[in-house]
Amino acid sequence: MAETVPTVVVNPDDYKAIIQKLNDIEEKIEFTNSEVHQRYGKKLGRDIGILYGISTALMIVVIYLLLVLYVGIPQLHGLLAKIIGL
Repeated sequence: MAETVPTVVVNPDDYKAIIQKLNDIEEKIEFTNSEVHQRYGKKLGRDIGILYGISTALMIVVIYLLLVLYVGIPQLHGLLAKIIGL
């Protein structure tokens, strides 16, 4: 009971054609995969840009309000003193 490895004889032209078809399929899969990743990257970049924009706008608003309130604090103190009667 000797086991032998089966051998197959293939025409070299057919083998090259099959390999070329497999390479074409692999190239299409890689291209599609890269397009999917590129779209994901664009979405992620957009989301990060929105977050940076919101945080920058909030910082500007807070700084502006602090400056306005800082200028208005003495006036507010005087107004409260007049109302309370100090």
